[in-house]
Amino acid sequence: MARLKLDLHPIFNRGRQIDDALDEAFDEAESRRIKTLEIIPGKGSGQLKKRVLKYLEQGAVKSRYHRVEKDSKNFGRVFVHFRH
Repeated sequence: MARLKLDLHPIFNRGRQIDDALDEAFDEAESRRIKTLEIIPGKGSGQLKKRVLKYLEQGAVKSRYHRVEKDSKNFGRVFVHFRH
């Protein structure tokens, strides 16, 4: 199964870069017809994960993917599933 991974640890405190990285990951997943995008906001305070989930709730973004799965075994990981 093709999967793309985006680790946000290195830019956790750079707001605009986070959105840009998410945009790029979505573009790449779509262009390469990747089924699953794994986003790693990490555990930390939970603020970065909240930001990622808020990004995923935006109308223009929401229409691009099929569903979001929060990893039940790893709080610091979110999967975005596409239907290409």
